[in-house]
Amino acid sequence: QAQPVESGGGLVQPGGSLRLSCATSGLGLDYYAIGWFRQAPGKEREAVACINSDGKRTKYVDSVKGRFAISRDNAEKTVYLQMNNLQPDDTAVYDCAPLQGDSYRGGVYECYGPIDDGWGQGTQVTVSA
Repeated sequence: QAQPVESGGGLVQPGGSLRLSCATSGLGLDYYAIGWFRQAPGKEREAVACINSDGKRTKYVDSVKGRFAISRDNAEKTVYLQMNNLQPDDTAVYDCAPLQGDSYRGGVYECYGPIDDGWGQGTQVTVSA
């Protein structure tokens, strides 16, 4: 099975910005919710943000709320993660994956876990002075 392709990582100073891309062309993921995840050295993989299939619903982990924004362009078959005011704690390998599902009930959007074999290769984000 082909995998998403992440790009856009790099080295940035604290307070800087990066925009990550998750290319899903050819994978048939237009109808999937997609999640961005990150894993820092010695830490568990963490869900950072997720977005539903039409891009109208999003969810973020508390530590990135107000700084990160997830979006998708289904015509371009790409999911983006705009990261602003980056801090050293944001240093990690970031990757994206299609999700097992999602729900929207009572005004609350929830995302389920990733499809295990849906991972891309990841892109390194390093925040350092």
